[in-house]
Amino acid sequence: MLDRITQLTRQPEYLHTLLHPMPIWGVGAGVLGLLIALLLRSRAAQIPTLVIILVSGISGVPVYLLGGAAEDRVEGIVDDVGREWLEEHERRAEQVIYVFCALTVLTVVALIAPAKWPRSATPLSIAVLVLSVVTLALGGYVAKAGGQIRHREFRTGAPPGGHR
Repeated sequence: MLDRITQLTRQPEYLHTLLHPMPIWGVGAGVLGLLIALLLRSRAAQIPTLVIILVSGISGVPVYLLGGAAEDRVEGIVDDVGREWLEEHERRAEQVIYVFCALTVLTVVALIAPAKWPRSATPLSIAVLVLSVVTLALGGYVAKAGGQIRHREFRTGAPPGGHR
């Protein structure tokens, strides 16, 4: 069994599938928590939710890299329409990864800066909240294309290239 688990962890397509919900669900949970923390005006509650957003933002990088590493193997097992969606998924991911990185950097600033400038805590947390909502929406945009690669039941329209 351990050999099988080790084998799976060497497959980038498996790891991508395993980890890809983390950036989206994590940022979503962080948004909810940070919104509550801001409404409560509690810095003590803001810190753990900022950490959740930080970890979720960082997790976008390995998900992105694993997706790129898995591309060749996935191309070989999908139909023509799925291949077009794979290209679109990759294109979207290449654009959106920078937003996940920006969210990570801003969240680090929001965690550290208030130690020196306490009045910056709330404005920085609000900025993280806003960027988190944007990141969440863009992550969904990437995931929508990704879901259509292998799941024909998710395909509601023509692929981006317009072929069908």
